[in-house]
Amino acid sequence: MLLSSSGAEETIKIGRRIGAALRAGDTVYLYGDIGAGKTTLIKGIASSFGIDERDITSASFTMIAEYDTDPPFYHVDLYRLEGGADIDNIGLYDYIDGNGITVIEWAERLDRVNGDKISVSIEIKGENDRDLEIRGISEEDRNNM
Repeated sequence: MLLSSSGAEETIKIGRRIGAALRAGDTVYLYGDIGAGKTTLIKGIASSFGIDERDITSASFTMIAEYDTDPPFYHVDLYRLEGGADIDNIGLYDYIDGNGITVIEWAERLDRVNGDKISVSIEIKGENDRDLEIRGISEEDRNNM
């Protein structure tokens, strides 16, 4: 599915639509250049679970931000990690496909991903314009987005 956004508010709305389609155990892998809007998209996804958008910030310094929601929500930012052992050391794979919703920024830094993944690639098209390619959400859930 390809969607377009012409600003942060639209990206947040797309995130809410994605969040509404997620279920416990889902992991969302986000891809895109710096400034593409990954954290903005997560604000929308997280708001679907009752998390205030203001509480979502770049997790670059904490790497994994945990939110006590039902199901639990995990925001992972791999920007500062090189991959391999760095990722193994933070225990990321304990979160992936666990009992919560895990959203991972900079997923391209992972050595391995789950085959049944949900991925969102964000491409910068202009100052505020973005194309978001969403893969891995079931047809039924897509119809509910």
